[in-house]
Amino acid sequence: MKNSGLTSTIVMQANSANYGESIGNVSSLKKLTRQGGNQYTYISRQALRYNIVEQLGETFATLGTEGSGDKKVIQFSKDATIDKFPEIDLFGYMKTQEETNALTRSAKVRLSNAISQEPYFGDIDFLTNKGLADRMRNNGVDVNNNIAQSEIHEAYYTYTMTIDLDQIGIDDNYNINLSNAEKSRRVKKLLDVIQYLYRDIRGRREDLKPLFIIGGVYDLKNPLFENAVRIKENKVVVESINSVLENKEIRDNTFVGMVPGIFENDNEVREKLGATSINSVIKSLQKKVSDYYEGN
Repeated sequence: MKNSGLTSTIVMQANSANYGESIGNVSSLKKLTRQGGNQYTYISRQALRYNIVEQLGETFATLGTEGSGDKKVIQFSKDATIDKFPEIDLFGYMKTQEETNALTRSAKVRLSNAISQEPYFGDIDFLTNKGLADRMRNNGVDVNNNIAQSEIHEAYYTYTMTIDLDQIGIDDNYNINLSNAEKSRRVKKLLDVIQYLYRDIRGRREDLKPLFIIGGVYDLKNPLFENAVRIKENKVVVESINSVLENKEIRDNTFVGMVPGIFENDNEVREKLGATSINSVIKSLQKKVSDYYEGN
């Protein structure tokens, strides 16, 4: 269907929002290495998905196990269907069954990893439980006060979300096709969550709301701005974004928003990209979603 691909790329700021495996007493951030040896931290798409599903406020899909003994795996239950649970409508499922092929439905909302725009330079926080240890000692109990270490990184992060609007609310495995009104409600609610997304981690609540957003609804189902949005020296790199907007059809259907006072080239972003507010972009995308489902 025409103009059924919604995509948006988002810039946010976060501090130490996703850890991987611990090495000894050091908690290590998830990282990747680029050419030149610079390391960049990232927030995995699975972590973003977890927080989005948690904040959607919809009933969680029911779970079950498949297999036997140590080979049991946790998965969505066989009777969990997309009409009951928006979670698996938006993000898909795989249900394995013994001696049969797995029942699968791919994600219709796809997320990229949120990758930092500033390199990680090895900053580490040292942690102790001194307060609790002192309380034990005050009660006459001699305890060791071990030190833990945790990698820390404050940076801008970018991630991209793409949605196949023509596949939301449809599951051929169960012959389900939801009403267009329900399809529209689910996508618009997802956009509301993205606007005020947060992440709870290690006693902190990290604000993951957009500081910059660009996107629209297009005939193409491509994450158009994923490799074009960059932040350098606290500036949005306008040239790379404009290279995508050279296509008139894309430019005419694109919305840009930002939080004022964050980036040093605010005026350039407004003048060359026509940036408005974040809320205005979210509302424009929701209007596009409503128009799409009302017209199909």
